[in-house]
Amino acid sequence: MITSRRACGVLCAMAISLASAARAEVAVHIHYLKQLVPAPPTLSNLDPIPEDLGLRGAELGLEDNITTGRFLGQTYSLSVTEIAPDGDFAAALRAALAETDLVVLDAPADEVTLAADLPEAADALLFNAGAADVALRDSACRTNVLHTLPSYAMKADALMQFFVTRRWDEIAMIAGDRAEDVAWADTLEASARKFGLRFGARKTWAFDADMRRNAAQEVPLFTQELGDYDVLLVADAADDFARYISYNTWRPRPVAGSEGLRPVAWHRVVEQWGAAQLQSRFEELAGRPMLDRDYAVWAAMRSIGEAVTRTGAADAATLRNYMLSDAFELAGFKGRPMTFRTWNGQLRQPIPLVHERALVAQAPLEGFLHQRSELDTLGLDQPESGCTAFAN
Repeated sequence: MITSRRACGVLCAMAISLASAARAEVAVHIHYLKQLVPAPPTLSNLDPIPEDLGLRGAELGLEDNITTGRFLGQTYSLSVTEIAPDGDFAAALRAALAETDLVVLDAPADEVTLAADLPEAADALLFNAGAADVALRDSACRTNVLHTLPSYAMKADALMQFFVTRRWDEIAMIAGDRAEDVAWADTLEASARKFGLRFGARKTWAFDADMRRNAAQEVPLFTQELGDYDVLLVADAADDFARYISYNTWRPRPVAGSEGLRPVAWHRVVEQWGAAQLQSRFEELAGRPMLDRDYAVWAAMRSIGEAVTRTGAADAATLRNYMLSDAFELAGFKGRPMTFRTWNGQLRQPIPLVHERALVAQAPLEGFLHQRSELDTLGLDQPESGCTAFAN
């Protein structure tokens, strides 16, 4: 445990190292806007979605910003708005923009696009911390939106790099029938083909039976028709049926995707690179482990804090320009400095590959090279992206 005297020494040294930043008093107000979405019915309630998901990441990010800002004459404040499933998202965003031009969005893709296209948001800086949809980083990108949550494509590419390394060349898939499942499955299949892997059978999971009782009978028969493969992918965005697949397949093969080996933005088993300290601080605050959306919201808050620290400014235009410059780096406790892609606003970041008890690997894996950054081997690279809004 660091004593207050030692903590002061560390932070004071940090403040001295930032002497080039402006020392004028700067007030930074951030609004966290969360769209509440009803959870779909699932077969199991063993892992309920925390009611404070995302919010605790905002609070921890605020604490971190306040700690650094205190030595530079910078003050931070946070407003929080949670919108009911049938609430008026546009009205809530307009109210937030009346307070600040810095807004962190924890919302589905449709709401992110709606927010970006509001006239009141034209000069704002919005952070997408809740939607992994590839389209938001592609043809549906917006210049006023930066993305701190990894896209489905980044997670899929992380898995495929692992498969290539292990020489698991033959892939089969089970996918749910919800829209989110299909989007995740389509991205996994596209990524497999991108990395030259052979994609075999793909079946849709549409059982309405209680798998808590029937998995041992139903899953072997269901997977028998998939033929042979090296690894079985499961696309289950709602965490509905995936838990019943492992150890019930017809062939004894590893499972990955939404179950087994999973690509994540963050997980409690990530302990290197100072991550254990972030984990412990979050658990002390929230009483639970940090999850993907907590991390994405925290990263948005810290990106703002880092940019304010380095520029001494608090307006959206200055902060956006700095975040998209070569000078910006975010220490994200994942072993590499994280930066924003200039062609679609996505935060570059490593992707841990985990199971519930350990970190298996972290992508990008060794041997996957890139002329600019190895992190750009994950997700839409500049030639692949249909985002033209950032061109100017």
